[in-house]
Amino acid sequence: MIGKTVLKQILASNQKDVENYQVMPRELPSDEFERRVFIGVRRAGKSFMLYQKMQQKLAEGHGWDSMLYLNFEDDRLSDFSVEDFEQILECHAEMYDQRPMLFLDEVQNIEGWEKFARRMADAKYKMWITGSNANMLSSEIMTTLGGRYLTTEVYPYSFKEFLDAKGVPFDEHALLATESRAKMLRQWSEYLYWGGLPESVNLSVKRDYLTSTLQKIYLGDIVSRNKISNPNLLRLLLKKLAESVRQPVSYNRLSNVLSSVSGKITMPTVSKYIEYSEDAWLLLRLRNFSAAFADKETSCKYYFVDNGVLNLFLLDGDTALLENLTALTLFRKYGHDKDNERVFFYNDKVEVDFYVPEDKLAIQTSFSISKAESTREREVDALNKIPKVLACDRRVILTYEESDTITDDFGTIEVMPLWKWILGQ
Repeated sequence: MIGKTVLKQILASNQKDVENYQVMPRELPSDEFERRVFIGVRRAGKSFMLYQKMQQKLAEGHGWDSMLYLNFEDDRLSDFSVEDFEQILECHAEMYDQRPMLFLDEVQNIEGWEKFARRMADAKYKMWITGSNANMLSSEIMTTLGGRYLTTEVYPYSFKEFLDAKGVPFDEHALLATESRAKMLRQWSEYLYWGGLPESVNLSVKRDYLTSTLQKIYLGDIVSRNKISNPNLLRLLLKKLAESVRQPVSYNRLSNVLSSVSGKITMPTVSKYIEYSEDAWLLLRLRNFSAAFADKETSCKYYFVDNGVLNLFLLDGDTALLENLTALTLFRKYGHDKDNERVFFYNDKVEVDFYVPEDKLAIQTSFSISKAESTREREVDALNKIPKVLACDRRVILTYEESDTITDDFGTIEVMPLWKWILGQ
């Protein structure tokens, strides 16, 4: 058990840190529901959102007597256990005379945290919680929380947030003016290739930061947490998935490929390693809308949670990065809930990169459809055929910079730059 004196020192120092931190504002959930869980990959900005909320409350006239903040990756809390939660509340009560709103950062590090969270919810405490592991949403934990919390998925910056952080306007007027449009397009190239992790945005050289982030996720959140005895195998798996980001890959195929370079690797091992990577929010799975149940689970597409991280694995990945960013934009808009999927790909005689049933939206991605006639024919042909098997109100080909309108028997196919489509979302 951590002593009260130490805990009070930590609470006081955290207050100064929050007050002094410069936060890039992001859209926060409303106050209508007062208990929330924020989940997402490391360094996506979950802590920033807690800081933003606390700074907001301070600006509204609230004081630290009504807030309590702890970051469970603080090395001073390395011995913290679930029993210490009560002591934290006692410390706050001894320092102040008000019941606090609780802000608990990276709480998944504390075994049994969900039982404390439930007890606080039953006692009508307001709480904001963050975590970097999808297991926080496991059926067991969600049963314990019993619908008392709402969940928000936190992704790296969207392109709009990226431009805001850079101070680059992207309104209609700015996009009409030659100079401001050119500035926006330079930022678009940077975002496509190096992603939107908030702390990387203003770095002139991003590779080292992204490598460090990947190492933290890879070695800490995946290897260490799951006691993986062969980290090199996981590295090879991630590299293969990065190289195959545009194609469905089966456990069997991955097992065979990895076995050919690293000795016998079983399908269950491949399945477990992918699951661990999903739990760490490094990988996001996309299922085939047309597939039978077994294939839906074992032959999927996998995307990386940030283009910059994906780019670390690629040598010539223009189209892969374009498609990965399209996937992230769709997941950000529609959510990535395996129990309530809303985004798919379609592969049954006709192949379409993305299909959103609720909006009857079909999307193809291609860096360019004008440089090779075969590419244009392939992308257009897929969208020509898809209305014969799926309800489609809108069909789009997303490119790096090309625009066009193609007419067929089912209406029009829009060709537009991905950045334009993103800014219109």
